Amino acid sequence: MSEAEVFRSLHRQRAQGDPLVLPGPWDAASARVFTEAGFPALATPSAGVAASLGYADGEVPAEEMFAAVARIVRAVDVPVSADVEGGYGLAPKELVERLLEAGAVGCNLEDSAGGVLKDPHAHADWLAEVRSAAADRLFLNARVDTFACKVTDPGRAIERAALYVAAGADCVYPIGAPAAVLPLLRSGIQGPINIGARLDGEGPSPAELGELGATRVTFGPGLQRRAGEALREIAERLLP
Repeated sequence: MSEAEVFRSLHRQRAQGDPLVLPGPWDAASARVFTEAGFPALATPSAGVAASLGYADGEVPAEEMFAAVARIVRAVDVPVSADVEGGYGLAPKELVERLLEAGAVGCNLEDSAGGVLKDPHAHADWLAEVRSAAADRLFLNARVDTFACKVTDPGRAIERAALYVAAGADCVYPIGAPAAVLPLLRSGIQGPINIGARLDGEGPSPAELGELGATRVTFGPGLQRRAGEALREIAERLLP
């Protein structure tokens, strides 16, 4: 079984309340920490990797992002999915080749640019091209950015998700979706759903998100930012 298929199998037949929890490493060292803790797979956050490389979110050159993903993959022996934002303007075949060269088993792909939603039909066509180029070698997590773009009607997210699943997405990620609408999203979306969890104790836990319908839970750049806060506190104590 290929690593991509191992990763895909982790999403199947999840019990309610037992979502796949994927921490987001931003470099090789953090990836090792998460795997040593026992996580079966990882999912890089573009914003966390950007911060580790000294860039603002969305400003990392493609070359540097793929190189960072490759370093993370080399450091661990579990499947690693990569957040590659909107695909960096690469043609589907080249995007797939770059992901495979980096050793990734999957990817996140956004459906907005500059805070503006893309045409969902055109984006679905593009996702279908990515799926055709990848075949079963990559797990495609299609982000649905309606909530992030202030479109609060869950129906709009469900409509986009249906197009992306039909195009071959393995999972959809309605980023920023309130926990209260998760049962509605679960009832209207076929296949796995990725939901982001907060680390400040203000939102549901991963297990609670699973009870509400999440298949898998990620944290975006939250873990990298929490680590930065901890390091800042240590640094301040070192000052005379």
